[in-house]
Parts: sequence; C-alpha cells; structure tokens
Amino acid sequence: MKQINGKVVYITGGTKGIGKGMAAALLKEGCKIAISGRKLSDVESVVSEFNSKDVLAIKSDVRDYGQEQAAVQKIVDTFGHLDIVIANAGVGIFSSIEEISIEDWNTMIDTNLTGVFHTLKASVAQLKANKGYYISIASLAGINFFANGTGYNASKFGVVGFTQAAMLDLRNHDVKVTTILPGSVSTNFNNHIPSELDAWKIQPEDMGELVVDILKMNPNVLPSKIEIRPTKTS
Repeated sequence: MKQINGKVVYITGGTKGIGKGMAAALLKEGCKIAISGRKLSDVESVVSEFNSKDVLAIKSDVRDYGQEQAAVQKIVDTFGHLDIVIANAGVGIFSSIEEISIEDWNTMIDTNLTGVFHTLKASVAQLKANKGYYISIASLAGINFFANGTGYNASKFGVVGFTQAAMLDLRNHDVKVTTILPGSVSTNFNNHIPSELDAWKIQPEDMGELVVDILKMNPNVLPSKIEIRPTKTS
C-alpha cells in the first residue's frame, strides 16, 4: 500500500492489548479506525480515550457471522469503504486434555479460528473492491505445541493454515494477506495484568509499529507469514 493515510481499518478485539496498540499506531498514520468487541461499553470506553471522530465503536462477537456482516456494513455506511481488516480477537484457556471442558474447547475454536473466518468472509468483497489488506493475529503457538495447549494450539495452528490458504486465494485479486505470529506480548490476555515484570516482552506499541511497516511495504512485496518474538527471554 505504501500510503495508508485515509485508509479505513477494521480491528476485531481492539479494546486492549495488541488490538489497542495497533489502533493507536494506525490512527497516528491518518487512518480511520473501527474497533469491535463483544461488550459495547468496553469498546466505547476505548474509543473515548482516542477522542477522535475517526474512531468508530462497534459491538460484534466474531463467533456470529451475522454480527460480523453487520459490523462491516456499519463501517461502510460510516466511512464509505473498508481497506484493511485485522482479525485480532482471541481467547486462551489452558488445561490438559483430561481437564479441558467441551465449552472451553468450543470457545477457543469458535473465537480464535471460526471468528477469523467470519471476519474475512464478511469483508472479502470490500477488500477485493478496494485492493485491500487482511491481517490475522495468530501466535507462535500456531507452529509450536505445548502441554496444556490442546485447544489453544489447535485454534492457532488452524489460523495459520486458514490465513495462508486465503492468501493464495486472494493474491491474484490484488488483496494482500498476512498472518503475524507473536511470541510473549505484554497484554491483558488470559486475565494477565501487565507490570514492570513484563518489560522484556513485546509491547502492544511494537505490534502497532510492525503493522504500519507491513502496510507500507512496496506493493510488489507480500510478507505472508511473520514470526515476532522478544529479543531475550525473561
């Protein structure tokens, strides 16, 4: 894209952490931002922090395809079009295969994987019309399995596979598709409260800077899969 000033961006799960960090970075670049979350009050609270007419609050649960369709339509009705979609909504519930419940499994698969599908499916027509960009936020857990990660690993391995296949489907329609696989990030994920002990981790603003850099790359370049990790471990 190179020039992203004025581009319209939709970020799912944008009320905190990585999503919020990306929204802040893109707003500074002159983008118009739509942020969604399951609780409208949470989204409106974050939007009020940005204090900009170029940030739109949307209530949408990515597990519901109809809600994602409505979210995309609201963005188009408000800003006129949609150029960039970042599928960031996700949850993590960690327990052994013996202890993980059916409900927890379904929550992770439905949010982390099916939600990513719903977001792209609902926005693909706009992305094709505007030669747009789709980014999914996966995880290094999408290529590295670990104990107590059956549901989370399954969902993130799926996100990597889904996004890479979608990249092949859309690249010749002038739609670029990238999946980012972050390692340890200082966020509120899984009810964690960031502190000075998280200083060694990737910060939300680092993710924002990365996304800006990706979007500004030469249009002839497609970074289809990017792994990012802290320079050092704790």
